[in-house]
Amino acid sequence: MSYNRHYRGGRRHYRDDEDERRRDVVESPQERMKNTIIRLGEVDPLQEISAVETSIRELAPPDICNLSESFHIGVTEQPYKIPFYAALLRLLHNNPSKGGDSIGADEISLGKQILEEFWKGFQAYVDKLMWRETRLCIHFFAHLTSAQLISTESFAALLQSFTAVLDEFGVSHGRAKRAALCAAEGLMIAGAVLTLATPTFSREIISSIQVYTETTTSGKWIVQPIVRLHSPAVTVENADEILDTALVVLKALESTDFVGPYPRPYSEYPPLDTSTFSEFVLPSVLVPPEVIELDGLSTEAEESEIKGEEWPEYFLRLFGDDVTPDPNTPAGYAVRTDLLAIIDIFEVNRKEAARLLLEYPKWVVSGTFKPKPGAPPLEVEPLVTYDWQLESTLLETMLGASLVLPQSSQSQIYYDSLITEVCKLSPSTVGPSVGKSIRKLYSSLTDGLDVEIARRFSEWFAIHMSNFNFQWVWKEWIPDLELAVQHPKRAFMRTAAEYEIRLSYYDRVVKSLPEAMHAPEAHVLPKQAPGPDFLYDDSSKPHHDAAQSILNLFRGRAKAEDVIAHLDTLRNTLESEISETENVNSLVRIISTQSLLHIGSRSFSHLLNAIERYLPLLRTLASGGVTASAGAGNPEAKADILSAAASFWKYNPQMVAIVFDKLMQYQIVDPTDVVSWTFLHVSEVDEFEADLKAPLNLSAFEWNLLKGALDKAIGRVNIARRRLALLRKEDDENRARAKANGGNMDVDGEAKSGEDDFFLAKSRSPFPEIETCFFLSDEPVPEDPALAVAVKAFSSLTREQKAALSRTLEGFVSCLAPSISSSHPNPKAREILTENSWHNRANWGKDEWIAWETWGWYRHFCRAYSPYLRNYAATFTAVSFARFEGQSDPASDLLQKIWDISIGQE
Repeated sequence: MSYNRHYRGGRRHYRDDEDERRRDVVESPQERMKNTIIRLGEVDPLQEISAVETSIRELAPPDICNLSESFHIGVTEQPYKIPFYAALLRLLHNNPSKGGDSIGADEISLGKQILEEFWKGFQAYVDKLMWRETRLCIHFFAHLTSAQLISTESFAALLQSFTAVLDEFGVSHGRAKRAALCAAEGLMIAGAVLTLATPTFSREIISSIQVYTETTTSGKWIVQPIVRLHSPAVTVENADEILDTALVVLKALESTDFVGPYPRPYSEYPPLDTSTFSEFVLPSVLVPPEVIELDGLSTEAEESEIKGEEWPEYFLRLFGDDVTPDPNTPAGYAVRTDLLAIIDIFEVNRKEAARLLLEYPKWVVSGTFKPKPGAPPLEVEPLVTYDWQLESTLLETMLGASLVLPQSSQSQIYYDSLITEVCKLSPSTVGPSVGKSIRKLYSSLTDGLDVEIARRFSEWFAIHMSNFNFQWVWKEWIPDLELAVQHPKRAFMRTAAEYEIRLSYYDRVVKSLPEAMHAPEAHVLPKQAPGPDFLYDDSSKPHHDAAQSILNLFRGRAKAEDVIAHLDTLRNTLESEISETENVNSLVRIISTQSLLHIGSRSFSHLLNAIERYLPLLRTLASGGVTASAGAGNPEAKADILSAAASFWKYNPQMVAIVFDKLMQYQIVDPTDVVSWTFLHVSEVDEFEADLKAPLNLSAFEWNLLKGALDKAIGRVNIARRRLALLRKEDDENRARAKANGGNMDVDGEAKSGEDDFFLAKSRSPFPEIETCFFLSDEPVPEDPALAVAVKAFSSLTREQKAALSRTLEGFVSCLAPSISSSHPNPKAREILTENSWHNRANWGKDEWIAWETWGWYRHFCRAYSPYLRNYAATFTAVSFARFEGQSDPASDLLQKIWDISIGQE
């Protein structure tokens, strides 16, 4: 009994502790009010506005900073609520003691106090160039201007401050695009009241944006999602460029006096008494210049941080205007803008993003989307009758954002995961839209869909199928097996099946495909399940005994020096067995590399352990010999190692890329070696049947190898640059401290008597008023050895980066404009560039399609790596394009055109 009583008592004591902990986290009234404002409209926004207003007024005393912060969070993180936050702030301008009338002339309304504080936060966004937050705040100000809370003159001046950015000399496209969207979208929302005050204002804004967009024609051509190599046109069917779309919408709104599609709940409120109410005048704004990182800058231009290039953004359309909103219409543009904002903001929480996307119809004008199946009929007549399909709109927007070239704003896996979450929340309604999207993208492959988009499409397809039991109607595509083996549709099936196998296992994916796709001549599935292919595993194969002797040493964990000594002996033995045409050193390297990979083939951990244990052996092999006395490096030897690794994993392309990456990471090979091997030796790897390959041409597999090598070279330079900047900063501080101590400088910077020599360093930065005095000592400050090493390392890695980029460019030029003396030229690289050839693409064969794909990867290489190519534009132009001077050749002309656009010289 006593035990039971003690136990029950213990439980009561535990419950009391829990109650105390819960009491400790009770929200304060200010926190509760903040959450109430942020959660505005979770049930019914129109009905909740007045209730939230009452709650705010009942809070005494009001914390203006807290209330302003709540509005900031709501506006910048929930942009679909902006019209309702504007309505709430409009109500807070009323005097509650007078039944909703305006306040007295000597009083400052609660709403105006919040607005004044809100402006300070907006100014901070502008100063920090936080463009998304700035643009959403402008949406808020536009609604407040329409609600007559902000003066039209000051809001017009605010928009003009952003259009002024478009006139800056050398303005980057990214900066200009964001500034233009701020001005354009502010005008879309508040255009009616702005043009009423100044009829010519809208024409000035539209003209400024149009003048800028006309200068971006060449940039649009290189990022079009539908490729037309023969045509310079930038107008694309089923795709819209974001600035062009905004311009079209502005012109459409201008023709209708800016009667826009935006919800305006504040429009039903009675007007404010102008005799006692004064509009808020927005202070003038100057958009600061782009941020330049001052730390780490040196006199050498190469040491400055390279900023990524931003190109025009094209969004693909997958459905007709009767199914999804046309972004070239005011309503369609507003819907897409909201959906893109939700997708971008909630990248940190894809589940919440999926929920908000499916609930989006309640934030727009009634009648915008079709009601859900089984939903009760509307009590009032809808304001519009667009009746778009929500699910198709979501799929089109998410896929459009994920397929922006050359790079989407968020990671690819986020968009793929978001689509999966939306499907899980409403599988019965979203599933059909997913199927339609897949079929639309698949049909676009024949019409010139960009190769990078096709690669992302295959990745999304595989990920999506893996999340939904690999259920797809593959039999729909059986007729396409009659197409050329390198036709984009067949390449997509092959790549998608490969990615599915990566996400599952071979037998599972085989069962999901129809029998017609199992045949080897279909070239959909690899010959066998992914796995290693050890050349010397069969005892009947030549050199089996030699490989086994090396394997025995590896299995016995022999020291690297012992293995190297054994290879020297083995070399002498093999030299007497092979023919004179064979290279014994090359043979030993291949046997050794494959044997080492065979030891590490059991798992990724085994691979890393094997490489790390025998790094001296690999470096010896890469040096060009089989003895420890070999040189520092040999291109032929490194190519042998790469070929051996690629041959070993020829049935698992993913492992080829992984092994290459590890060889670069441990500096067995350089990125330039991988680039050279990809262009010259990849055709030696018998991954598929012979009719799949064409020398000196690239597919998605080769591009992945190139991208891995280039990213490795660029990443090393970036790391070295940051380290060098840090060491330079530390060295400057140490030198300044040493000089100060040597001169006995006191805290006031005044020299002691008798010390006449001093050094005055005046800052050359944007802060000329700062002066620092250092008194020189006679003793020189020793140079930091770590800094000297970092400078040498940075210089070396920069040369390596330059060499990798140069070799890639040269490889593409050799592929696409081969000389007569080329060993394996592809004559189709020139033939497919004519308009007649493109319209006759139904009759294209393997060589034509693989040449077209190689052109696509060259195009993507130039636009994706343009910031780095521009650093060496003069050198690369002289090395790779000087040979074409004075020639009239379609291939060389197109090569030069794409190159000029990428380096900004078109």
